[in-house]
Amino acid sequence: MTDKTSQESETSQRKAEVERQAAKRAERSAEQLRANLQRRKAQVRARREGRADETDGLPASSGRSAASKGTDAD
Repeated sequence: MTDKTSQESETSQRKAEVERQAAKRAERSAEQLRANLQRRKAQVRARREGRADETDGLPASSGRSAASKGTDAD
C-alpha cells in the first residue's frame, strides 16, 4: 500500500510542477504582450504628433547600423 501512496504523491508533485511551469510561461507571455502593446501605442502616438519613429530595428539588436549612424551626423 505504501508503494501506491508514494506513486500518487509523485504523480501529484509532477502535476503541480507542470502547472507551476505553465503559469510561469503564461506570466512571461502576458508580460511580453503588454510590453509590445506599449511600444505599438507609443508608435501610434508619435505618428499622430508627426514625429519620426524613434525605434531602430528589433529591440534585441545591438546598437544602430553603420548606415544610419552616418545620416545622423549630417
